Amino acid sequence: MQKRMGEAVARVARKVNDTVENKADSLDLANCKLMTFPVGIYKAMRSVTEGIHCISLANNELKSLTTRFVTTFSQLRELNLAGNYLHRLPEEVTSLLHLRAINLSRNRFRRFPEPLAAVATLETIDLEENEITEVPAEKLASMASLKSLNLRENPVGPEVRLLVRPLVPFDLLLSPEEPIPKA
Repeated sequence: MQKRMGEAVARVARKVNDTVENKADSLDLANCKLMTFPVGIYKAMRSVTEGIHCISLANNELKSLTTRFVTTFSQLRELNLAGNYLHRLPEEVTSLLHLRAINLSRNRFRRFPEPLAAVATLETIDLEENEITEVPAEKLASMASLKSLNLRENPVGPEVRLLVRPLVPFDLLLSPEEPIPKA
């Protein structure tokens, strides 16, 4: 067990070091079994955080995203958090003034993460395979840059389908409706 943890820590450290040494604009920490974003990374990356435009934390075990993460990586354009245990986002997500795409698929959201509605630059939101039943149609309709919202495999009700479609000028992806069983 400890050997595997040590290998996981070493893998994360290598990925962070590669990003820093190459002054790369992306950080890929997908599939690293992270339960939280390691605090040591902030210090290790402080010289390059402004240049990081894409982060993948997909397929980890994250239960939350911290304010510090959002404020440290303020230049993000793409954020992939698919396949975690997230159920909410910090309000500070609204300060990501360059964010164009966020992938929150396969998480634990029960409602649309409303801070995203205030991110004016967002073009793509992927919320596939969550537990979302309600969608703030009016707030979504005011998102001028939004081009695609994926809500497939969510238990959104028929009233959401009726309410949202005429209001939104972007691609709304929903699962096909289940036929109503005849009594």
